[in-house]
Amino acid sequence: MADLVAAVDCGTNSTRLLIGDGRRSVERLMRITRMGEGVDATGRLAPQAIDRVAGVLREFRSSMDRHGVTRCRVTATSAARDAANRDEFFDVAEAVLGHRPELLSGIEEGRLSFAGATTDLDPVDGPFLVLDIGGGSTEFVVGTTEVEGTLSCDIGCVRLTEQWIEHDPPLPEELVACLSIAEGHVDDVLRVVPAAAGARTLVGLAGTVSCVAAVEIGLATYDRDRIHHFRLSREAVEDVFRTLATETRAERLENPGMEEDRADVIVGGVAILVKVMRQMGFDECLVSESDILDGLVASQQR
Repeated sequence: MADLVAAVDCGTNSTRLLIGDGRRSVERLMRITRMGEGVDATGRLAPQAIDRVAGVLREFRSSMDRHGVTRCRVTATSAARDAANRDEFFDVAEAVLGHRPELLSGIEEGRLSFAGATTDLDPVDGPFLVLDIGGGSTEFVVGTTEVEGTLSCDIGCVRLTEQWIEHDPPLPEELVACLSIAEGHVDDVLRVVPAAAGARTLVGLAGTVSCVAAVEIGLATYDRDRIHHFRLSREAVEDVFRTLATETRAERLENPGMEEDRADVIVGGVAILVKVMRQMGFDECLVSESDILDGLVASQQR
């Protein structure tokens, strides 16, 4: 039996942990920490955001100790890439976990997400376009068994919300702005990664996509087995988008499957998914709960 290793992803919106051996997962945790709060405007990680993440990392350290984990990869992505004071956060994280975060480029983030998302997919269904909608960035990665092209775009559920959505529910012109910004980035993907236009299967990762699936299914409590590899039709995505975009935050929380800490940024995230499916002609999105964490665990087993 392979040794257990850990992977920690410090993202713009959430901080997550996976403990496993590459074949089985013994613990998977996600906490909304909003590390990227205000980074787009200030260029710095807020002290309260660092404190929130540090508190969760202490919880993760306890889990790692309980499972006897000594090997761990800790990564930081969009918010840390944009923050002038990221080393301040890295010092705090290293003091708590005993492992210093690696600052991933968007390309590295995309490759690890692709590795995790495609592990248990049949190559016959490829080429795959892996769409990782984060808080501050969205990665587009195309390939079948190997990455053929990737682009990281500076859009995400938190970034779009902070830049363009001021009202609750959003005004029509705010929604149009989010969709227009997303459209420009999809244009970039098609220009820079032309192979993306030939992808056969769209694979959606991260909290926005999982949340849309949970709302569509009507899951009162999270169930990974029901969400993983659920097929979201374009019609269902459009329906969820129309519903959430016309509701207040309080009304969104009435939908089974809506996470309380995601309700204020979900519309910005779904705008990206909607635009990708419309513009690239995908009739469905395969939801994957295997992602960058699985790629990070696998990288430690080689």
